[in-house]
Amino acid sequence: MWVDPACPWAWMTSRWVIEVQRVRDIDVRWHVMSLSVLNEGRDLPETYRRLMDDSWAAVRVLIAAQELHGPEVLRPLYDALGTRRHPGGRTDTAAIIRESLEESGLPASLAAYADSDELDVALRASHAEAIALVGDEVGTPVVAVNGTAFFGPVMTPAPTGEAAGRLWDGFVLITGVPGFYELKRTRTAHPIFS
Repeated sequence: MWVDPACPWAWMTSRWVIEVQRVRDIDVRWHVMSLSVLNEGRDLPETYRRLMDDSWAAVRVLIAAQELHGPEVLRPLYDALGTRRHPGGRTDTAAIIRESLEESGLPASLAAYADSDELDVALRASHAEAIALVGDEVGTPVVAVNGTAFFGPVMTPAPTGEAAGRLWDGFVLITGVPGFYELKRTRTAHPIFS
C-alpha cells in the first residue's frame, strides 16, 4: 500500500486495509507515495499548490524514518501523522511531525528531514514504484495485490468488520482479471473519519 499523509482518501483506504487485517489473513507492506512529486510542474489552483508545497515535509520525514529505522516504522508514523491531520483536522505540519515522531518512539532529529531534499532520491523511488504499477493518471492511495495494483479504492466511510473483508474479497477478485482497469463514479461526500 502506497500512501501520502496529506491525502484524506488515502487515510480512508488505509483504515479499511487495517480493518481487513483483522478479518482476513493479509500481509500489508507500507510504502510512501508523494502527491507533491506527482504534481511537480503541473499548473494547479493556488490553494492546492500550497497544500502540495506543504506536503513535502511529512513524506520526507516518512522516507527518512524508513531509510534510517526500517520499513516497520512507516505504519505507526503514518498513523500518528494521519490521525492528527485527518480526524484531528490539524494543519500545523511542523507540530504534527514533532508529536508524531514522539508518539512513534522515533528520534526528534528526524523532523529536520522535513525541509531537506537529502533523501528525495529514495522518496522518488518509492513513489515511482507505485506509478510503475498504475500509471501516472492517478493519485494516492495505491493498493497492490499479487503484482496488480489500482488507485484506490476510494470510499467513505471505511467499512469495518466483515463488510471490510467482503470489499477486500471483491478487490482481490478484480485484481485477478487481466485487462480490468477502472471503476469510478463522482464523489458526492467528503471523507467521514468517524
